[in-house]
Amino acid sequence: MPLKIDLHCHSFFSGDGVSSPEQLIESARKKGLNGFVMTDHNTCDAITYLLDKGLMRGDGTPVNDFLVVPGVEVTTAEGHLLCIGAVLPNLKGRPALEVCHLTHEAGGLAVPPHPYDLFRAGIRENVLNTLPLDAIEVFNAATTLKRYNQSAFNYARERGLPMTAASDAHHYAAIGTAYTILKTDDFSVRGILDQIPKQNDLNQEYISVKDNLRKTWNNWLRLRKRKSVKDMLSNEEKPEG
Repeated sequence: MPLKIDLHCHSFFSGDGVSSPEQLIESARKKGLNGFVMTDHNTCDAITYLLDKGLMRGDGTPVNDFLVVPGVEVTTAEGHLLCIGAVLPNLKGRPALEVCHLTHEAGGLAVPPHPYDLFRAGIRENVLNTLPLDAIEVFNAATTLKRYNQSAFNYARERGLPMTAASDAHHYAAIGTAYTILKTDDFSVRGILDQIPKQNDLNQEYISVKDNLRKTWNNWLRLRKRKSVKDMLSNEEKPEG
C-alpha cells in the first residue's frame, strides 16, 4: 500500500521548533499521513522522549497505526544533512562525508535537504559530488526560492539519485504540506528505509505565507537567544575594573 510519509520534521527539541512531538503526531494524523521522520537539529532527544511516552517502538513498528521514524538533521561542516533511520550523537560541525559514513553504520540513510538554498545551509554541489548519498530532497515546502527545488531536482536526475519531498515543518500546522508517497507494504521503519532509495511519488505543496513567517520569526528568536547567551558569557569573562 502507498504510505504517506513526511521525511523532514522538527519538534521543540530543535532550537527553532515550537511544537511538541504529540502535536506533530496529532496534526499529521488529521492530514492523513501514515507517519513522519523526526529530524530535529543535531539531537535525537525527541526519539528518547517518544519511546518513553510509548509513541514509538524500539522494534520499528507503528503505534496505533502511525509510524514515527527516528532521524536527525546534522549541521555538518559543509551544510545540513538528514540522517534518516539513524539515532546519532551530536555530530554538529563534523565533515559531511564522515556523517554519511556514521549514518550508514547506524543503519540509516543520508539525504541532503534543500541543497541549493543559499540561505539555509544547504550542502553545495561540489561537496554533494563527493558524498555517498541514498536520495536527495528535491522538494522542500519551506524553500527560500522555488528555483532551489528545481536545481535539486535537476541534480538528482543528472546523478540518478532517488528523490524525496518533505515539509521541513517547524510547527505542527505545516507538517504534511509536502511528503513522499512510499510504495511498500512493509509498514515499519525497516520498510520505509528500504523503499526510500527506490522510485516513489512526491506530493509537492509549499507552506503558507503565515507558516513561512512563523519559521522566520522562530529562527530570528533562536539567533537572538544565542547572541544574548554569547554576550553574557563574554561579559562574565571580562576582568573587573
